[in-house]
Amino acid sequence: MLKEMWSLKGRYKILHLTWFAFFLTFVCWFNFAPFATTIGKELQLEEAQIKTLLICNLALTIPARIIIGMLLDKFGPRITYSALLMFAVVPCLATAMSQNFGELVVSRLLMGIVGAGFVVGIRMVSEWFPPKEIGIAEGIYGGWGNFGAFGAEFALPTIALSTAFLGGGATNWRLAIALTGIVAAIYGWIYYHNVQDTPAGLTYRKPKKSGAMEVTSVRSYYAMLLSNFGLIFALGLLAWRLAQPKIHFFNVEQMVLVWLLLGFLFAYQTLKAWEVNKDLLQGHKTYKPAERYEFRQVALLELCYVVTFGSELAAVSMLPGFFEKTFSLEHVVAGMIAASYPFLNLVSRPSGGLISDKLGSRKWTMTAIAGGVGIGYLLAHSINASWSIPMAIAITMFSAYFAQAGCGATYGIVPLIKKEITGQISGNVGAYGNFGGVVFLTVFSLTDAPTLFTTMGISALVCCLLCAFYLKEPKGSFAAHYAEESAMEAPATQPLPRLIYTPEEE
Repeated sequence: MLKEMWSLKGRYKILHLTWFAFFLTFVCWFNFAPFATTIGKELQLEEAQIKTLLICNLALTIPARIIIGMLLDKFGPRITYSALLMFAVVPCLATAMSQNFGELVVSRLLMGIVGAGFVVGIRMVSEWFPPKEIGIAEGIYGGWGNFGAFGAEFALPTIALSTAFLGGGATNWRLAIALTGIVAAIYGWIYYHNVQDTPAGLTYRKPKKSGAMEVTSVRSYYAMLLSNFGLIFALGLLAWRLAQPKIHFFNVEQMVLVWLLLGFLFAYQTLKAWEVNKDLLQGHKTYKPAERYEFRQVALLELCYVVTFGSELAAVSMLPGFFEKTFSLEHVVAGMIAASYPFLNLVSRPSGGLISDKLGSRKWTMTAIAGGVGIGYLLAHSINASWSIPMAIAITMFSAYFAQAGCGATYGIVPLIKKEITGQISGNVGAYGNFGGVVFLTVFSLTDAPTLFTTMGISALVCCLLCAFYLKEPKGSFAAHYAEESAMEAPATQPLPRLIYTPEEE
């Protein structure tokens, strides 16, 4: 595969066009971080307000990933990704034209929707690559797309400085941020006209019911409700943060109103989940073992993404300011050094998927990588001004490798759970990455960098233990074909590989 992918034909063309779409959404999503201190000085923002804006950048990605996952399963990745790329110009221009904290909050909340693009490509890539190559294919998609965070932190300050003459000699952050949205919108048109949802001869499989995820056991239903509540909790945490005295974007009455609206949202989600699964819950429908999947496995992957992608979001958001203050660096230099973290995505996330493909056990790959994440962040806890900058960068890179490889290993499993609801599962798991980012950045906003690193490290070690005891190897993890492809090639009497979990009857 690694040799053939440079042919830029067939499925490899789709892979390259799709990872670049993800790359551009990440450039847009992280176009604020490298200018955080500059914007803070220009608009006279307090440090607490800047930290809150970093959280706002992640917040709406939580519901957006779930909603887009549903739209994706219904309309397909071609239309969904193209529309999202074109939408990116709206929050980018809004950020570029912001004149105060309130306008920045609105623009960064909208930008969170753009961050939901990741789940679209997961489904697109899973349609074009067989299970035995899904880890490396999803790793390339995610890793090279995630490289957009490096592009934002490294290239955007350069663009802003080189066009300073247009802004009266000051860093032209407004032009740099606006350009990211314009480029993304243009590429959305290009993407729409150059991809298709599935290879010729294959049908795009849609869920039988829409509006919520279909589960296959009563226990899984209640686990899903608990998972939904966790995401609502993260949004409530953000509302609380925006009502704090140093922020005061909301007053207490407005915060309570937001909490009530979130309560209604959870009630609506529960109602839709009931409508989709009521036959199961009322005992009118049972699933054969071959049709089942365990939501507990989805929940474990959500936790994996909390400690991998969630910690990555927190690190990428806070590292420029952390290096700037810890080592008394210029913001441009600090941003470029901090970019060493997302830079590794070019190889680390694909390697996580590749290891998952080649090791022979996706479960133990995930378990080992989660342990590495924990060790890396606990080492980063000790970074201070007495350290040499190269040593600080080395520890940062160590942490980055395992966190990003863990993202690749997680999504080496996600598409193998249940094919027709891959969008929804990807959306839920991806949303928990943002849940992790919101929670970790809230910890950072209330404490300091060492506490953040410790929190992320301990969380990863807990995840490692849970994976070791409870994560299951999905059936068909290393099959040469998906079931529907095998059906086209195999005699009717030949058994087909299954790509869903087959737990014992409950």
